[in-house]
Amino acid sequence: MIMISKIKWLLLGGLVLSFLSLLVHMFLANTSVELVQYSVMTRFIEDLNIEAAGKQAVRSRRLWGKVKPLEVLQPYANPRSKYPVPVPVEQSTGFIYAKIFGEFEKIRSSICDLVAISRLLNATLVIPEIQESTSSKGISSEFKSFSYLYNEEQFITSLKNDIIIVKNLPPNLKEARKRKEIPTFKPKKLASPDYYVKELLPELKKSKVIGLVITDGGCLQPVLSSKWVEYQRLRCRVAFHALHFRPEILELAHLMVKRLRASGQPYLAYHPGLVRDSLAHQGCAELFQDVHTELIQYRRAQLIKQKIIRDELSVDSHIRRFNGSCPLMPEEVGLLFRAMGYPPTTRIYLAGSETFGGQRVMIPLRAMFTNLVDRTNLCNRYELNKVFGKESPLPSNSFNPTSTKTSKQLKKEWDQAGPRPRPLPPPPDRPFYQHEKEGWHGWVAEKDSEPDPSPIELRDKAHRLLSDALDYVVSVEADAFFPGFHNDGSGLPDFSSLVMGHRLYELASARTYRPDRKFLAKLFNSTQDHLYYPKRSWILAARKHLNDSLGEEGLKRQLTQSKPRSFLSHPIPECTCTISKTGDKNACPKWIEASLAESKLQESTENEQPDYTDEPDEQQTDEEDESKINDSPSLEEDVEMDPDD
Repeated sequence: MIMISKIKWLLLGGLVLSFLSLLVHMFLANTSVELVQYSVMTRFIEDLNIEAAGKQAVRSRRLWGKVKPLEVLQPYANPRSKYPVPVPVEQSTGFIYAKIFGEFEKIRSSICDLVAISRLLNATLVIPEIQESTSSKGISSEFKSFSYLYNEEQFITSLKNDIIIVKNLPPNLKEARKRKEIPTFKPKKLASPDYYVKELLPELKKSKVIGLVITDGGCLQPVLSSKWVEYQRLRCRVAFHALHFRPEILELAHLMVKRLRASGQPYLAYHPGLVRDSLAHQGCAELFQDVHTELIQYRRAQLIKQKIIRDELSVDSHIRRFNGSCPLMPEEVGLLFRAMGYPPTTRIYLAGSETFGGQRVMIPLRAMFTNLVDRTNLCNRYELNKVFGKESPLPSNSFNPTSTKTSKQLKKEWDQAGPRPRPLPPPPDRPFYQHEKEGWHGWVAEKDSEPDPSPIELRDKAHRLLSDALDYVVSVEADAFFPGFHNDGSGLPDFSSLVMGHRLYELASARTYRPDRKFLAKLFNSTQDHLYYPKRSWILAARKHLNDSLGEEGLKRQLTQSKPRSFLSHPIPECTCTISKTGDKNACPKWIEASLAESKLQESTENEQPDYTDEPDEQQTDEEDESKINDSPSLEEDVEMDPDD
């Protein structure tokens, strides 16, 4: 009996241990999935070519070094003339509240204009409502519309010397708004300061509150006369100092930057700019295939009907591309990167919440650069959910197929039909299956009008704001930035232009390419024989253009093309000063020069890396490389192939 009881206890102990072991394995499996995703997807392929190690230093300086001529530009958006502090709420002319519609770049530009208008009218600004992130979009209840994207407290505190900002209207005015007793205006994007002073200020003084509806990505002229220069600097203070993303977004964005710079490697940020609205505005439908062409044309027809664009529906996309009106496609960007000398193992971050055409259009670029990653590669689902917040589940976009008629119903219809002879009844419709309806473009196959967005699609639009915020931080802090479609001609602010303006303000000497798409389109289509000889090769022409776009030539083009559409894309000279020994009118204050000298001294002691201009002359190194053409053909060389091979 004693032996039997011992065996029972042993069996019971074994079962308990097995159960505990199973629980431990399940826990480890659940918690390690995300860790495995991170460790696998961010394992970059490094260049292990030992023979090329001696050239890495020169290549690094040429591809990643600072642009020396632009180091004299320093950020300086402080007021430089008499600038009175804002009056208390009780003494202001009234309250301004606003609803902002649009994507990330429109929201950011509109908020800057709102602050400038509030200062102009001596009004108190209510925290604006971002319509893409209201609670009706199914987002987390932890955030209101503005706080879903930005830090409210930072926004209010940073601008306390410019305007008074409150979170809500007073109770009596809030009730009046519910009863729709408050005058509401929808200003145009190019509205002048005189419009607000003459048209809106009297209404504001009369009713003590007005509402603004902003849909065009702004409500104030991008370029103002010299007497309004302080309002331009106020725009810069809002965009580059007051509009901080909420802590969860900044924490994850900085973590992504840290992972990109692992092992001390630099990275390049690339924004394709393949957005449906921009492509439809310029008529670039024929650059794509199949359903994507139909989607662009449908959106273009909508824009024509709304009189946003005044042009024909069907245009030649290839002529538009040759004129520089269409984006650089990813395969073309990959060729330009190789022409510049970026190795295949370069770390490239793919920015943008929308890439029209999906991953298929990125296949050529991924084939050329194996370390092309985006936010889904650098952070796992758990980290993204922390940014999204706690969200309630929504019903899936399930498709209910049309009910097919039974044989009895068909026979009954046949018997009740008119006199014979008559044609046989048509065969039953083929049922649509779930896999045929998945995707946001499934409606194209069966109807002519685009359906209303589902709850999940509304939530996805709100999530795109957070994705763009993450990409914005990663792009601004990148070692180099390349836009695929800036200055898209729509007259609206675009993501790439905002990033380029922020980089120009914060660190003008950082490598920001400003390509001329018209020149590059002609270069890609060029068949001139002299471009395929040493010292006059296609590669040298592309490389010279991109290097020139980093400096004054690119800035001049940005001044004429971008600034008339969005001030934040080119905030100089209003928001910058110059390190000058000649006592220039726009010279920086002494304290900026002192802090800059101190930071340079600290960098020189910490890092002895040579500067961008210390390298050998680029043209000389290119000629030396191409002089060896007969001995060892280079991978970058255009070799004419024999058609008989």
